[in-house]
Amino acid sequence: MTQFALSALAATRALRSLFEPTPLQRNEFLSKRYGADIWLKREDLTPVRSYKLRGAFTAMRKQIEADPEAGHFVCASAGNHAQGMAFACRHFGVKGTIFMPVTTPQQKIDKTRTFGGDKVEIVLTGDYFDQTLAASKTYCSEAGAHFLAPFDDEDVIEGQASVAVEILDQLGSAPDLVVIPVGGGGLASGVTGYLRATAPETGFRFVEPQGGASLTAAIDAGGPVTITKVNSFVDGAAVARIGDLPFAALDWVTPEQILRAPEDRVCVTMIQMLNVEGIVLEPAGALSIDVLPELGTEIRGKTVVCIVSGGNFDFERLPEVRERAQRFSGMKKYFILRLPQRPGALREFLQMLGPEDDVARFEYLKKSARNFGSVLIGIETKRPEAFAELFQKLDAGGFSYRDITEDETLAEFLI
Repeated sequence: MTQFALSALAATRALRSLFEPTPLQRNEFLSKRYGADIWLKREDLTPVRSYKLRGAFTAMRKQIEADPEAGHFVCASAGNHAQGMAFACRHFGVKGTIFMPVTTPQQKIDKTRTFGGDKVEIVLTGDYFDQTLAASKTYCSEAGAHFLAPFDDEDVIEGQASVAVEILDQLGSAPDLVVIPVGGGGLASGVTGYLRATAPETGFRFVEPQGGASLTAAIDAGGPVTITKVNSFVDGAAVARIGDLPFAALDWVTPEQILRAPEDRVCVTMIQMLNVEGIVLEPAGALSIDVLPELGTEIRGKTVVCIVSGGNFDFERLPEVRERAQRFSGMKKYFILRLPQRPGALREFLQMLGPEDDVARFEYLKKSARNFGSVLIGIETKRPEAFAELFQKLDAGGFSYRDITEDETLAEFLI
């Protein structure tokens, strides 16, 4: 057994003072759907509803063991890492200063403060995370505190490896495949580091959000690179640059082992898991389940573990998630209709709608036009094929229209 594997075992034992192993649950719904033995490692059921507590606790514990006078920790985070550090600070009775962007939702600020209690001070600064991170590091240096990195830290990676230790203990044998979400790479490098040493027959697939594929970029470039544009919707995994230490532990990964999940498709998975299984997942927590259809016959008859990384979902985002899911599934579209300014024109259009079509948005864009008026229309339906039928009727009726559902520029301003 490697030294890393031994350290991961020690980290796992130490975590038991904080919480019991998270459940490894066989999911009947997914197993039947894909003809495989699908297990979910429920990291959404830690005390802070994400795996981040493992790394934060381990790094803090080891720093305190090495320096008993270490009584002040600093981090920059707008999400799960902040909550994990806050929980660990209260456990160890040390001071924590957590820097968050000023745009952080109040719900996340409140949860972080709840976990940390009077041991944690929250500093809101910077409109963007890079500004927040720079401010936290400057403060940390001036205060002589210890900076707790979210993923680019050996002790953090060691703590995340405890997920793999628990999987082997709970399953009782090595799985055929483990599907791992990837952001900064701390979880992926920890889990693979342990399993490659103790269960070399296990295969891996890595999942990144389409708009934040930092591991893919690093593999292509031969080293970590900064992505210039990141889609922040999958906020728990949308990282512009994978960590140096995680990449050094993942440089054996091939492009074929990496899957990218479209953000809107992730919403379909989130809604499905909520409605069918009653499981609340954040976008990053749904990544490993979202790519199961792409694995297809590869996983048939196999034992597959999907790491569900977190469930910190703000239900105020539910309308957006539902909207994205409907659009991806082809059951909601937006288009601009040139509506003739004559009596009966609107009635003609409404009569073209099918019995399962519903007008979700109707807004005149040009109210002063004499002959035609441009109308923004949103339609929801229960069958994607209904739109082909509607557009056929519009064409036959001589109506001019433009489908803007996938037009990012127009959608940003109009929808």
